[in-house]
Amino acid sequence: MKRHRFEPARLIAGLTALTLGTGYGLDALGLWQAPGLWLFLALPAGLLLSGVTAAVWAAIRRHRAPDTDAPPLTHS
Repeated sequence: MKRHRFEPARLIAGLTALTLGTGYGLDALGLWQAPGLWLFLALPAGLLLSGVTAAVWAAIRRHRAPDTDAPPLTHS
């Protein structure tokens, strides 16, 4: 199986979607009385956090990546 890069922004977005789905599901079943404003604001908050995480992760990868445009070093 091909290995994929770890992307923390996708992890946060997925956890946000799972949390919202679980909240709405439990509310629909009558097992939990979800505050409407909480569920309504959780989606934009999770997406904002995911976006900030993606920007920080991209900056970290850019600074860690080796310079591919430089010529290879030769030993004399």
